[in-house]
Amino acid sequence: MSVYVPSSWLLINEKNKGHSNHGPSIFGYPLSIFFIVINEFCERFSYYGMRAVLVIYFKFFLSWDDNLSTAIYHTFVALCYLTPILGALVADSWLGKFKTIISLSIVYTVGQAVLSIGSINDLMDGDRDGTPDNLHIPVALSMIGLVLIAFGTGGIKPCVAAFGGDQFEEHQEKQRSRFFSIFYLSINAGSLLSTIITPMLRGVECGIHVKQKCYPLAFGVPAILMAIALLVFVVGSRMYKKVEPQGNIMVQVASCITFAIGNRFRHRSKQFPKREHWLDWAREKYDKRLILQTKMVLKVLFLYIPLPMFWALFDQQGSRWTLQATTMDGDFGLVQIQPDQMQTVNPILIVIMVPIVDAVVYPLIQKCHINFTPLRKMTVGMLLAALAFVVAAVVQVQIDRTLPIFPEAGTSQVRVINLGNDKVTANFYPDGRSVDLSSLTWTEYLNFETAKLNSTNNVVITNGSETLNKAYPFDGKERHTLIITNRGRLQSQLLFDGITEKPEQGDNKIRFINNLDVPINISMGGTDFPYVSFFSATNYTNFQRGKKSITIHTDSYNCTTRSLPFGYGSAYTIIVEGCEGNELKLRYVEDIQANTVSMAWQIPQYFLMTCGEVVFSVTGLSFSYSQAPANMKSVLQAGWLLTVAVGNIIVLIIAGASKLEEQWTEYVLFAALLLVVTVIFAIMAYFYTYVDPAEVEAQLVEEENRKREKGLPLPEYGSTAQTKM
Repeated sequence: MSVYVPSSWLLINEKNKGHSNHGPSIFGYPLSIFFIVINEFCERFSYYGMRAVLVIYFKFFLSWDDNLSTAIYHTFVALCYLTPILGALVADSWLGKFKTIISLSIVYTVGQAVLSIGSINDLMDGDRDGTPDNLHIPVALSMIGLVLIAFGTGGIKPCVAAFGGDQFEEHQEKQRSRFFSIFYLSINAGSLLSTIITPMLRGVECGIHVKQKCYPLAFGVPAILMAIALLVFVVGSRMYKKVEPQGNIMVQVASCITFAIGNRFRHRSKQFPKREHWLDWAREKYDKRLILQTKMVLKVLFLYIPLPMFWALFDQQGSRWTLQATTMDGDFGLVQIQPDQMQTVNPILIVIMVPIVDAVVYPLIQKCHINFTPLRKMTVGMLLAALAFVVAAVVQVQIDRTLPIFPEAGTSQVRVINLGNDKVTANFYPDGRSVDLSSLTWTEYLNFETAKLNSTNNVVITNGSETLNKAYPFDGKERHTLIITNRGRLQSQLLFDGITEKPEQGDNKIRFINNLDVPINISMGGTDFPYVSFFSATNYTNFQRGKKSITIHTDSYNCTTRSLPFGYGSAYTIIVEGCEGNELKLRYVEDIQANTVSMAWQIPQYFLMTCGEVVFSVTGLSFSYSQAPANMKSVLQAGWLLTVAVGNIIVLIIAGASKLEEQWTEYVLFAALLLVVTVIFAIMAYFYTYVDPAEVEAQLVEEENRKREKGLPLPEYGSTAQTKM
């Protein structure tokens, strides 16, 4: 999550000459700004809260795989960073900031509501089996909702802060500066609280017919906050100072560039003398100052070309890193962390690191007489982001070592459990593999070629006195459990496990095998299993972590005990062995190991990425604004946001095009690509010459004044009316 100050905050378009604010004030501040700050807090809570659980929603509710979930997530983020350009054009050229914020906030609120409605499982689950009957409906509603949200949040992004700045008079520079500090805090507060709260709301179980993870609540609360944001903003309507739209500088810059290119190609013949810079071909139509300012802006925008690669890595905190956390242990002792809550590490570290870097790190570097220029800082930030992905790859390797190995195509896995009180031998044909098992013991999962295993009477079981021949049908790419007993007679049963992946979202899959001589009813943690006869098994059922109370009921007695503590992502077959007094005797067969790599191991990669963000993002904005004329900062705003959008598009391309089977290799690929791009950026930075835009413009004015004083002719340019700032 990025909580840096957007560049529009650093720019108040004009001093609003001719506009007087007669609205009420408090402590010297226009009362209207408090409505704007509350609006921003609620809107950021809405956006980051929804986004925090989005990739989890894709994977576990819409049942998309990791790659599709990642692709749609980054498509959404890219759209959120493309639409601010549209919002700025609409606000500055047509509706004005106030009407643009109102209009797009309505779109935004509707989008949040549609997304929340699309996640209501009871509306889609006609047969009440816990899964939507037709995923087309929730998918369609989700996509419509996300498109509306992207246009809403992106469209108002360049407007709200600047609209807040419009509320101040020329003499209120100090109050305006403090307003942006408060505005910044409201964004941090909204984003931080939402990334903590909405995963907790998602973790609640809700539903009328079938209990599910409560995505309607996780999306519904942000929708309510967005509605509150809109309502609060409307309430303050009569207090606002509303500046009429005066044209967008981005349009003027684009027109100047387009005209220069077209004019250059129209005058390709040698009779037209060459000009010092290709933009000088626009001087027949555009003011010299606009051309000069555009040159300075393009010089900075050229440096933006390598920057999208940084954002390609940075924004994967909400996709790949969150999915990585689903395979990890969220037990932090007194606190249990949801995978999507790990995203809160970034804003927490931002709040801590920004003052430390500014007050401690940079002064120490300066005392060491190191010329740590802005572009060098950005280079270091890119290197830190690459290093963060190297650390993520190392963590992923450790996770992969703990993951179960499931059968591939054409193979089957079989585990044998001896529930009897005699030693047994199970022979599998045609390969002749044999396993010997004592009473109440079991094997690990054994791998077989499915076609060969099904080609004959494939299992022969003997206990010395009896022999049992069986021809069980084994399914490819599946796990099976063969249970054997000699109670009454030698008999066996093949259980179809039905688990093809490790349990996620912190769930544990538990099933019971009844090894008592009588039928039983089983209750565990408030969940009742169906009637279980002797030598039969229940289906796997999902349970959350922790110890559970287990009770069995027979016609003549009840027995109770506490289970072992379940972690995250395990699967167990629990054998009901007996009852001594009122104490239930159980044996636990671990089918899938619980997550053993703690989510705490993600903190180093988050730390490195956040350090990279601090020296890259904040420095990049400061550098960009120091190198461009004051009235061109909105152009850099658009360019900066565009690099974020392109970065997310890069993730789409790489995630879709790469055929890497191991996730750690993809992390290394991204790190390597960013390293290469960083070298390119460092070379570009080496040849960059810093300028003072104010000084350059002052020299232009001074030169023109000297010519006027000497009566020398000034260069002829086109109409300046269209280039007024």
